[in-house]
Amino acid sequence: MSTEFIVPDMTCGHCVKTITSAVQAVAPAAKVTTDLASHRVAIEGADAAQARAAIEQAGYEVQAA
Repeated sequence: MSTEFIVPDMTCGHCVKTITSAVQAVAPAAKVTTDLASHRVAIEGADAAQARAAIEQAGYEVQAA
């Protein structure tokens, strides 16, 4: 099952790494795919609520895609 979010503040490679690490901290096997141009984050293999909370705790605003 894939979950997709929009993260408006994701603007660079550092943001991508931080978000990926945050999600994989709560779901180590999760596959995180990002698109900087559209600010989209797609996540497979993680609970949507946990993934969203992890991204928010990393300091990013999260919106439903």
